[in-house]
Amino acid sequence: MSLDRMIKKAYELICDRRIEQISDDTYNVIGMHGTYTVVKGSDGSITCSCPGFLTKKRCSHSLAVMMLMQPRLLAGVKREIEREERKAKR
Repeated sequence: MSLDRMIKKAYELICDRRIEQISDDTYNVIGMHGTYTVVKGSDGSITCSCPGFLTKKRCSHSLAVMMLMQPRLLAGVKREIEREERKAKR
């Protein structure tokens, strides 16, 4: 999956409210193929239980949690996606 597509999927997970914080550093993310656990480690690393993360070390679930934890990043992604949507409507 391209990085652009992953960012859009992560943003959609946030917009659709498919992320539930279950403890300070643990989240359940309801993906298209199941519910996955995303954990922030004490060193700041993020892990996800989905098959994609286990093989590629990145996924939209973990990216969505990172975006939620960094409001400035989320705001920037929102601006870019809205800008692309406005361009597409022209």
